[in-house]
Amino acid sequence: MSVELEMLVWVATLTLLMWVPYVLSGIINDGLVASLKWQGDEKQRFLWAERAKRAHYNSIENLIPFAIIVIIAHLTNISNEATTSAATAYFWLRAIHYIFYTAGISFMRTLAFIGSWLAQICIVFQILSN
Repeated sequence: MSVELEMLVWVATLTLLMWVPYVLSGIINDGLVASLKWQGDEKQRFLWAERAKRAHYNSIENLIPFAIIVIIAHLTNISNEATTSAATAYFWLRAIHYIFYTAGISFMRTLAFIGSWLAQICIVFQILSN
């Protein structure tokens, strides 16, 4: 498996697990039964949990283009130092984005988002320049 595909698996796995903290906060604070009755329109008890949910949604939105460009790079046999570095950076920057978004540190969250976007642009550039 290429580094780019491996990073796609890790990014998808990270995104699959991002719901756990905000759901656990509801279970711990309100109990399992109340959490199972959650309708989704109630306000989160903690601001950090609401931010974690928004960070999760943002990760899902950005996973789609990342997956598409990584798969296109794979199908066209484009893999080089730039694409592997960009895919690896994308994973770490998305993890950092989630942490800082949840913590409410907007400046670092924004820098991580921009970095992850640039990592995707780097892979796109490698695809289009071949």
